[in-house]
Amino acid sequence: MDVLEKIIDKLDGSYVVKEAVKGLYWTAIVSKNCGLASTMLQDCKIHDEEEDSYIGSIEGTSAKTIAKFALSNEIKKASWGLAAINSLIEVDEEDCKELNAGDFLLEKAKDKNISIIGHFPFVDSLKRFAKNLWVIEKWPRAGDYSAESAKDFLPQSDVIAISSTTLINKTFEELIKMCPTKSFKLLLGPTTPMDKVLFDYGIDAISGSVVHNVETTLRYIKEGANFRILKRTGSIKLLTMFKDNIYI
Repeated sequence: MDVLEKIIDKLDGSYVVKEAVKGLYWTAIVSKNCGLASTMLQDCKIHDEEEDSYIGSIEGTSAKTIAKFALSNEIKKASWGLAAINSLIEVDEEDCKELNAGDFLLEKAKDKNISIIGHFPFVDSLKRFAKNLWVIEKWPRAGDYSAESAKDFLPQSDVIAISSTTLINKTFEELIKMCPTKSFKLLLGPTTPMDKVLFDYGIDAISGSVVHNVETTLRYIKEGANFRILKRTGSIKLLTMFKDNIYI
């Protein structure tokens, strides 16, 4: 996957993994920093005993080596890889705006055609403002559309929000090719690598998170906390980076 390879090539290879944690919702790697990625159990092609073998080899291993797991088609392994990538990226917070992506999308929603790849908590609020809102999901809930419908809705969209889990399941580059050049495209979620190389692929805003309190974050991940709970702990900061600083 070209975009991930470009991000990995830039990473510092001098850091090792200090701690690796997989919770019900989130996977975390601690190396230079603490990086997060979604724990994706669906689609997994490997058995639990094979997954356990990764854990023994992750801690103490080069974080850049683990980052290369992101290129794997095995979902659990790719989650480890994205977390490792995010643990090695040094985010310049001066280049970012502290901003919840859902709030930003509400500003962009009025009378627009909006596609959301992934079912996010802010979807119901967006429905009140958007001209049309198409939520595209691999596992659709009531009112969502199937992943196959992306080819029908993305070309019609003014604003497109893409879950960064598409980097894990290897659908990102296929989806971005369906997006109109003139549309505003946002990559979002804690899995998001805060790397400007994504702007080269047509993304206009990158919305992710930075862990400020590692101990608290890991404890809650181990206890099965979802992201809403993690945010309430105050241990994580939501940041958005805009192409050419268009919003800052």
